[in-house]
Amino acid sequence: MGKRVFITGVAGFIGSSLADTMLEHGFNIMGIDNFDPFYDRTIKENNIKNAQENTACQFIEGDIRDRGFIDKCFSEFKPEVVVHLAAKAGVRPSLTDPSLYFDVNVMGTLNILEMMKKNNIGKMVFASSSSVYGNNSKVPFSETDNVDYPISPYAASKKAGELLCHTYSYLNKMDITCLRFFTVYGPRQRPDLAISKFLKAILKSEPITIYGDGTTSRDYTYIDDILQGISGAVKNLNGFNIFNLGESKPVSLADLVALMEKVTGMKPRLIHMPVQEGDVLRTYADITKAKKFLDYCPEIEIETGMRYFLEWLKKESLSQ
Repeated sequence: MGKRVFITGVAGFIGSSLADTMLEHGFNIMGIDNFDPFYDRTIKENNIKNAQENTACQFIEGDIRDRGFIDKCFSEFKPEVVVHLAAKAGVRPSLTDPSLYFDVNVMGTLNILEMMKKNNIGKMVFASSSSVYGNNSKVPFSETDNVDYPISPYAASKKAGELLCHTYSYLNKMDITCLRFFTVYGPRQRPDLAISKFLKAILKSEPITIYGDGTTSRDYTYIDDILQGISGAVKNLNGFNIFNLGESKPVSLADLVALMEKVTGMKPRLIHMPVQEGDVLRTYADITKAKKFLDYCPEIEIETGMRYFLEWLKKESLSQ
């Protein structure tokens, strides 16, 4: 039997992709998701369709804010490792409802940690975010940089989650690794994120909205590379650690749009708007530490990844 892994947020983009990969490698999975209405439930149901057909996967609908529910899952499944991906996602929506973001991302994480303690579960991978770096002036962003200046409630909630993980690791001798994801994209990407939203609009000959002058940049990371990093973290849980998972190759918004024109063969119509509050100017991961300790080695360049994603989008549209 494979290792028993409990995945929160299993029906989401990263969670469902991770479940599929782990099942292929002989792991036993229990996954939970509350089907948050942030986007269409049917998308998430499709995400986990493959996993649910595997007898080594149990899926239960439920919420990380329900401590009794988490306790029951842990006591029955007895996981060896928790991969905690569930969260209220998105920088911009967190500006309008910060209380909900802290309820889910902070109190939900606290519930997971408390029930791990109660059920003697000592290993967890926690999904953090590059947003904790705020408008860090030093590049590339290193795990040793000061992250005391987040510029959105979402970012602040992720930093709070990291602090809780450190506290529980220290007090309860838990092995907890926090992974700071840098703008993950690829098949199943959330529909509100730029690459997914822009490619779909271009294919439909609809305009795309560009915030700012195109000079903001992101360290876009293909889903397969992120999954490689998570797998490395699961295998190397030892004390408390934080790792960046990115490509370490930032791409400006203007270059991203030009690349979309290249891979689709269609010229996008652009609507220009001011930079939105809470959005950072750039992200750029220093991945030296992840390479050394997790054998992390991102392989998929942005053009290749975008072509893979475009191919998947076209297949999806044909199947609908």
